Amino acid sequence: MYTYSCLNNISNIGLKHFNEKYTEVHEEDQSDAILVRSANMKEMEFSPELKAIARAGAGVNNIPVEKCSEQGIVVFNTPGANANGVKELVIAGMLLASRDIVGGIEWLEHQEPTADLQKKAEKQKKQFAGSEIAGKKLGIIGLGAIGVMVANTAVALGMEVYGYDPYVSIRSAWHLSSAIHYVEDVGNIYEECDFITIHVPLNDATEEMINKDAFDRMKEGVVVLNFARDRLVKEKDLVEALNSGKVHKYVTDFVTPNVAKAPNTIITPHLGASTKESEDNCAVMAVKEVRNYLENGNIKNSVNYPNIDLGVCTKAGRISVNHRNVPNMIAQLMAVLGTEGVNVANISNGSRGDYAYTLVDTDSPVDETLLDRIRKVEGVLKARIIR
Repeated sequence: MYTYSCLNNISNIGLKHFNEKYTEVHEEDQSDAILVRSANMKEMEFSPELKAIARAGAGVNNIPVEKCSEQGIVVFNTPGANANGVKELVIAGMLLASRDIVGGIEWLEHQEPTADLQKKAEKQKKQFAGSEIAGKKLGIIGLGAIGVMVANTAVALGMEVYGYDPYVSIRSAWHLSSAIHYVEDVGNIYEECDFITIHVPLNDATEEMINKDAFDRMKEGVVVLNFARDRLVKEKDLVEALNSGKVHKYVTDFVTPNVAKAPNTIITPHLGASTKESEDNCAVMAVKEVRNYLENGNIKNSVNYPNIDLGVCTKAGRISVNHRNVPNMIAQLMAVLGTEGVNVANISNGSRGDYAYTLVDTDSPVDETLLDRIRKVEGVLKARIIR
């Protein structure tokens, strides 16, 4: 039997994928797994029993990933599950920035419903005229699941699309339209594009990547869209670019005090993945990841441990070991098994940065005595028998 807890409301469509082996508990220190959306976990203390945290979404900035890694807790996310919802809002953002739809609506809301309203509207509409996005150049920084969807949709809408991502995956590359211009220098996007949209994770390398240097290289009157993370843009430099007119519009899903006061902004209250479909998709993926890890020891879509898959165990026993990525670890683990007379049927090992994971199938059953010996190996962070 397994236990799980939810720190946020998680879609029942997803939770229904837990079977009778699972019980929901409301005390995190009794959980084998935690499901979370936006709740801040940075200050939480984790029980030794906690094995996995699944973020029903892509970003994991609310989770202390390094702390989890050191305690042998696998952190999952759900890449691509909410991509279509975010993509649709990005496209909407481009349309709102191109044509003063919001201004026109707000004007009408302040008019009295008189008989001549239609005539007044016809005279007033020239104030809200804009441009079409067809034929414009769109630059996409980051070609993950969302970036690829935005790129392909923009091509279908008649835009000329440029994509930049030095770490583009083979999967993303396969899904990209052949009409997209792939560039190896982000400067090409800054200098050429009428619209620039950002779809990269927030980390030390990307924080405030859109700064004065970037704005200075951009075209006059560019539209910048940020539906990824607020801190990818240096707000002080953004406000200066908006005030000068260098940036015609800044469209973002993240409201902060500085941006809220700035001119020529279109801000939505973090609605990117706030669709029923996205929430359902993220919850389903998160639950499936947790189940596969708890029941089979397999890892898919972890942000801190490597992907490992030995399928469903058909042997007498299976052991999973979360450990540091250090020399001689596999030899030490095999020595413990050999001393106990346990023959290895299958083994899979992988590393990710400073941490590694080993999954072992055995031809004979394994018990807690053997597991205790494995836990005593220096560098082992967590070990368990998959039952």
